Amino acid sequence: MTTILTAGDHFVGNSLFRDRLRPVAPDATVRELTLPWPVEPFGDVAEVHEASGTEDQLIEALDGVEICVTQMAPLTERVLKASPDLRLFCVSRGGPVNANLDAATRHGVAVSFAPGRNASATAEHTVGLLLAAARRVPATHADLTAGTWRGDYYMYDKVGPELAGSTVGIVGHGAVGSRVARIVSGFGARVLVADPFAAAADVAPYELTDLDDLMRRATFVTVHARATAETAGLLSRRRIELMPPGGVLVNCARGSLVDYDAVCDALDAGRLFGAAFDVYPVEPLPADSRLLTTHNLVMTPHLAGASRQTALNAAAIVAAEVDRYLTGHPLQHCANPQALTRPA
Repeated sequence: MTTILTAGDHFVGNSLFRDRLRPVAPDATVRELTLPWPVEPFGDVAEVHEASGTEDQLIEALDGVEICVTQMAPLTERVLKASPDLRLFCVSRGGPVNANLDAATRHGVAVSFAPGRNASATAEHTVGLLLAAARRVPATHADLTAGTWRGDYYMYDKVGPELAGSTVGIVGHGAVGSRVARIVSGFGARVLVADPFAAAADVAPYELTDLDDLMRRATFVTVHARATAETAGLLSRRRIELMPPGGVLVNCARGSLVDYDAVCDALDAGRLFGAAFDVYPVEPLPADSRLLTTHNLVMTPHLAGASRQTALNAAAIVAAEVDRYLTGHPLQHCANPQALTRPA
């Protein structure tokens, strides 16, 4: 009989996993481990990133387990060595950064993930931040609750741009970026796309261009690239200085993509009208972070993908992978297809 471990947390919880697994694995023995995220921030665990819980917790829970479904559990070399029965590790997030793929492949453990699970939520949040930064929503709300009526923000030199008729630059035209493009085009914006992996036909009806050209032409710029060694510092100081005066920059992807000091300098100098971030170089933000004292900056604590639909999607995607595995079909979202992908 197959034994499955659901290593849920306080967002994608064990009850969601269990409800989705019941129809596809009705005879399986299901164990549960609850991880502390997001009550406790995720972080590095041994050699993997953005993980929750400890290696010891997972090793104990994986005793005799063939399949593990999780969002944040750390699949490390040590965990794999101590878990000889494990064959499938399903990560219910857009990328399996909490799994050592090389080690998993050596140990014959297939790792799957859940691309697109939070695409709609992140796209909606991105557009919300675009609007909030351009229309000073958080700052004016704070003024009102403090008893100050800021009528001076109606002065011409203090108002921001609107999406209608503006040019919006989308950096990365994947699951999130493509949705943002559709939403802002509905506002009447012109859309530019910079994506080295896309062809003009892929982004039609929008205009495909290179990143420097996008930065020069776009009033609004929003980043949706993946965090890799190649994309670190993608929006460098030089590129941020290319933006037209009065522009707005948004990052809901990863903190490593943007030079945050350069953005703060541009805001302080008045070259940018506003910026909005959901992700940061260090999370949580340190108390002395310059971002906390820079004006015209809107921030949220890495929750762009936080919606009920995201959690439900995550559980559904990994349950479908478990179904494929148990019925001998290829995994749809396998990060290491050279590993074992079906029961022995």
